[in-house]
Amino acid sequence: MSENEISKIVVDVAIHVHRALGVGLYESVYEAVLAYELEKRGLSVKRQVPISVEYDGVQFDEGFRADLIVEDKVILELKSVESLHAAHRKQIQTYLRLSGLKLGFLLNFGSALMKDGIVRAVNGLKE
Repeated sequence: MSENEISKIVVDVAIHVHRALGVGLYESVYEAVLAYELEKRGLSVKRQVPISVEYDGVQFDEGFRADLIVEDKVILELKSVESLHAAHRKQIQTYLRLSGLKLGFLLNFGSALMKDGIVRAVNGLKE
């Protein structure tokens, strides 16, 4: 399954979860339910995945933790905030670069409408 095929499922599931649960819960709740729904649709999902970082020739075992990685191809960073900031968008770009993945989503479950809380980020992905 390609990154773009996975992305369609991710967006659909995110909207479904947002409609079902509403706004105002902790990110961890959305993470658990989103992972459950993605797995129900046959996708492999890993939660809180440690990603190592190399700096100055030294490998650091845990540079950051990815909220969700789907099919070892798409990284999902979840938020539950009133509005996204530029730093949030830069965060997903940095995660893509450091993980070597080509597609990521910043999903803000704090948005009144989920479609306004979805940011798609790419790192060398061919459309």
